[in-house]
Amino acid sequence: MTTAAEKWVDLYVRAWTTNAPDDIRATFTDDAVYKGRPDDPEPLVGIEAIVADWQAYPQPPDTWSFEHAVIGVDGDLAFIQGTTEYPGDDRPLFFNLWVVRLASDGRASAFTEWFMEPRKTPPA
Repeated sequence: MTTAAEKWVDLYVRAWTTNAPDDIRATFTDDAVYKGRPDDPEPLVGIEAIVADWQAYPQPPDTWSFEHAVIGVDGDLAFIQGTTEYPGDDRPLFFNLWVVRLASDGRASAFTEWFMEPRKTPPA
């Protein structure tokens, strides 16, 4: 059974893959708030800001891979854990936690990302 959260992740990955404005608009509501981190001092507000930002920093699909799991849903909030790999990049691996508020139409009205890079060396 595909959940609303899984369907949304499919929309997100499609938009990430194509970087097409219509795919990005299909993923976020017109008034969506997109935070690159929880304390983001300048979140993207509104679909046009989100589209412009994604267009400014395209990531061709052959430059990354993404695996995920929906780890929880509470009403309209979805919690998604992911791993993003950028082979050949100087920062090749990120661990992600996304908190996504889903609108009734399946798009995100709010998106907050936490991401971590693995430690380069073990702690002393």
